[in-house]
Amino acid sequence: MTWLVTGGAGYIGSHVVKALGEAGLDAVVLDDLSTGHADFVPEAVPLVTGSILDGDLVEAILRDHAVTGVIHVAGYKYAGVSVQRPLHTYEQNVTGTAVLLERLQSVGVDRLVFSSSAAVYGTPDTLLVTEDTPKAPESPYGESKLIGEWLLRDQAVAAGLRSTALRYFNVVGSGSPELYDASPHNLFPLVFDALTAGRTPRINGDDYDTPDGTCVRDYIHVSDLALAHVEAARRLDAGDTLLPAYNLGSGDGISVRQIMDAMAEVTGIPFTPEIAPRRPGDPARIVASGALATRDLSWSMRHTLHDMVSSAWSAHPRHP
Repeated sequence: MTWLVTGGAGYIGSHVVKALGEAGLDAVVLDDLSTGHADFVPEAVPLVTGSILDGDLVEAILRDHAVTGVIHVAGYKYAGVSVQRPLHTYEQNVTGTAVLLERLQSVGVDRLVFSSSAAVYGTPDTLLVTEDTPKAPESPYGESKLIGEWLLRDQAVAAGLRSTALRYFNVVGSGSPELYDASPHNLFPLVFDALTAGRTPRINGDDYDTPDGTCVRDYIHVSDLALAHVEAARRLDAGDTLLPAYNLGSGDGISVRQIMDAMAEVTGIPFTPEIAPRRPGDPARIVASGALATRDLSWSMRHTLHDMVSSAWSAHPRHP
């Protein structure tokens, strides 16, 4: 059994490929390398450079590698930038998913694990997000992920697709020193870049209604996330029926100040964060329940905050 990992040369996708290998499952990667890195893919895993928008290429991979299922991680993932590039975002995330599903149907592959996002919820008015929390995305990115889930739902009716979507918030850490988060928009690399450049990291607002005044979010280790994708794949291989979507949440969250304190401790670079004004629209707390994923996908938070920060720091390209 071979699983195609779209976006498998990226930060999250490469960890999924790693977890597949450790579980004894074969993989093949499709990645256009727009944000991925070819050297993130193990030498033993075939890497095809190209886009999921290229239907003929997708179908050739499915046939040539006898693919039995897909873990669909590829996509344009920058919510803020998606507001300025909505058409590009929809092309990559909606049209790309539709092309992929069309070719899966053509060759008879009926298993798919979809890397979705907690951005489908927007800014929920509940302290603990569940899978039933109303969907109200606030960016083209969040909307594109919700449409992707609708496409899976409709293909289940039309073509018997068996799938599930995994929704998550902030992914951090590293499962190997060679695999790192290179995003110019994510908190961990932004703070590490500031520290190694001699700048002081900043916190946007410290007067929220939270225990220490800073925003609280779900931060999950990328290796834990990858294991959930692999477990979902194994469950689909076994013929099990999964829910349409699962939240991969911590249930309690971590504050921005807690992260800053851990970063000072781990890096050995003492600093006092600058306090900047609140960013418009930042809610005080967004945390999800992972109870259903724990029940069905053996989901758990296997890594502590210290693990998250230390592993990310060890893999950071500018680590001294």
